[in-house]
Amino acid sequence: MTSATATATRGPAVGFALASMAIIQFGAAVSTSLFATIGPAGTSWLRLSWAAVVFVVIARPKVWRMRAADVGTAVLLGLVSAGTTLLFFEAIARLPLATAVAVEFLGPLAVGLLRPGNRAWPVLAFGGVLLVTQPWQGSADLVGIGYALGAAACWGSYILLTQRVADSFHGLQGLAVSMPAAAVAAAFFGAPAAWPHLDLELVLTGLALALLLPVLPYTLELLALRRLTTGAFGTLMSLEPAFALVVGAAVLHQIPGPVQGVGIALVTAASFGAARSGARN
Repeated sequence: MTSATATATRGPAVGFALASMAIIQFGAAVSTSLFATIGPAGTSWLRLSWAAVVFVVIARPKVWRMRAADVGTAVLLGLVSAGTTLLFFEAIARLPLATAVAVEFLGPLAVGLLRPGNRAWPVLAFGGVLLVTQPWQGSADLVGIGYALGAAACWGSYILLTQRVADSFHGLQGLAVSMPAAAVAAAFFGAPAAWPHLDLELVLTGLALALLLPVLPYTLELLALRRLTTGAFGTLMSLEPAFALVVGAAVLHQIPGPVQGVGIALVTAASFGAARSGARN
């Protein structure tokens, strides 16, 4: 890949990733309004169910024509997506949005460290994550941190699997297989909480939230991972806590402190470093 081609490839990919992060954090923040009614698990299931419907209607996947191995990878991506959503929503029910996202970012950070290339960027991002979470204060909800760490493991796996699905399927076919699997998996945890409260208003609200997360972000991330290495994409996600801080302050009135501001500066520097060296051949 020539330098000019790599630059042309990186540009849209970085834009897709940035747009995805902004939409994810806004969607997560407004989703907390449903927690009091149907809980984090019920909210996750409702959104994933609508996402499954949207992707199936748009892509109309012909599963019987697909390779069994590719279908298996897409289903596994769906299970990981369900885990990410369920665990992350449980985390933000207990932690500030930016703190939960910073802990969850350890998953993409691990992906960045495991891949070849300049490892200075993930290390710099890790320092920023420490400043955002400030673990030395000892005041964070341990259960919430446990959920965020579980989401981190799922998120790292999600990045690796999404790239495989993006390379194996045309258009949105892969997501049209993975999202129904995610909805079925989430139903075991969320359907009992949400079903007794379902009415027309709640169902329509779930559709609107599903478009914010996961329909638009997952589509944008799929497009980004067709153009970036998983290591660069994982480190680029270091901007996620920055978006979470801004959205948390604006929507949820969770105001960050000065130390967290320094942490955000570090993860921002790491994200731009990754973006400059992450195009795929």
